[in-house]
Amino acid sequence: MTIIKTITYKVENEGNEINSETIRLKINEDKKKQMYCIHRSLKNQLTNSRTRNANTKTRSEVRGGGKKPWKQKGTGRARVGSIRSPLWKGGGVIFGPKKAIYRSKINKKEKDLAISTLLYNKLSKTKIVDCLLIATEKPKTKIALEILNNINININKYKNILIIVEKKTKLIYLSFRNISNIELIEAKNLNILSLLKAEIIVITRPSLNIINIK
Repeated sequence: MTIIKTITYKVENEGNEINSETIRLKINEDKKKQMYCIHRSLKNQLTNSRTRNANTKTRSEVRGGGKKPWKQKGTGRARVGSIRSPLWKGGGVIFGPKKAIYRSKINKKEKDLAISTLLYNKLSKTKIVDCLLIATEKPKTKIALEILNNINININKYKNILIIVEKKTKLIYLSFRNISNIELIEAKNLNILSLLKAEIIVITRPSLNIINIK
């Protein structure tokens, strides 16, 4: 059964609690259905990101071979019509791999349910901040690290840190991109794989309005 859960986050800034923020998330009470929904969403994302670049030519795509190499009879050799034959070196390939783009479909409601479930399950590993303020005109990784230190996040402790922002500005992106274990993502592009990999999640306050169920 799908229900709506109301959860309350503590908003932090410079290591101090300011207040709280409440959002509503739609989740399924059945644990098995939760796992099924998350698995389907993950499989859908991985399938849609998959491409096959290997590409072989069939005999119709190989260049040349329009002329019959030798006459049909009288040479003592096997009859052949084209040097593009798959039996010849440099000829076409039978049933070889071709370029392909893989696609699968999933209902939007099902995908949103999986994301809401993961956010709810990772409540204890989530921190909310007012915003990410880079107080300079130029990108500074040092300031980005100070922001994380202010909310008690040690980047050496975690392999994957997910930061969810309302809008990925150029200043914020350039300030955080040199930190290898941080993934910066906009709330509208939130996905299953990023949430699953994240050991700790940082969400800016304006992003909650996008995640929240109206």
